Amino acid sequence: MSQRREGSRPAGAHKVLNNNVVITVDGSGRERVLMGRGLGFGLKPTDEIDPTRVEKTFVLDAGAEGDRERQMLTDVPYEVIEAVTRAVDDADRTLGHALGRRFTIAVIDHVQFVLERLDQGVRIPTARMPELRVLYPHEFAAAETMAAQIAAHLDRELPAEEAVFLTMHLLNATRDEPNGTAALLFRRLQHIVTVVESGLGVRLDAESADYARFILHIQFLLQRLVNKSMLDSDDSSFYEFASRSYPRAAACADQITDYIHAATGSELTREEKLYIIVHVERLSQRVSGADGGAT
Repeated sequence: MSQRREGSRPAGAHKVLNNNVVITVDGSGRERVLMGRGLGFGLKPTDEIDPTRVEKTFVLDAGAEGDRERQMLTDVPYEVIEAVTRAVDDADRTLGHALGRRFTIAVIDHVQFVLERLDQGVRIPTARMPELRVLYPHEFAAAETMAAQIAAHLDRELPAEEAVFLTMHLLNATRDEPNGTAALLFRRLQHIVTVVESGLGVRLDAESADYARFILHIQFLLQRLVNKSMLDSDDSSFYEFASRSYPRAAACADQITDYIHAATGSELTREEKLYIIVHVERLSQRVSGADGGAT
């Protein structure tokens, strides 16, 4: 896909979808979507297209997927397409990664869906995912910027949770790991956070430094399991001391150990469990006395 203006002159209009979107066929016989404000207005099938008016181009997929994309680009207001593609261009530069046609199409589709639901007075709920900000700070920051840019361009207020949806789209576009490794690790991490919150009877403070340290520690622990490089030590005295001194944190560590064993078949070493106890105890101390920390 090319999302930027190309130097070659398009051969001519194949089909005008609307005043802003035109389909051409390039020299290789591929259908190419050309977009630009007013590009298709009054255009006939044999007219030459002024390349200076082409703001974006997409090469369409063949088959049903291409048909679906073509229909969406026909139906979605051009203001939405323009807002999203400009925000994607900026995210490309910020992240140093070509996000691709599928990402842009997916975000256009998503934003239009959100706007339609908001117009109907419906707000789409989303799961609380504060881990995203800790684990993927660059993607999350880019998603926040994208959401703000799209909202400003459309002069619409978008829900704050749009940053979560856009971050997930960005991760899908930028993380090409086998068997969905990143997504799998993220789901396991979320489950572990739920175990801790349930065990302590609190809602953890996602903005705290202790929370960030815990999230990063669990991320690295899960990665160590994949790499078969768990921390280990012959001296178990610190683990035994922590287990006796911090029974609630130790109980959480036992539940996490059981979950990891069920999910991966790996048995955590006492040293790994020790660090979990220490991190959970820090979280417990931070929220103790704050009305239970629950919401």
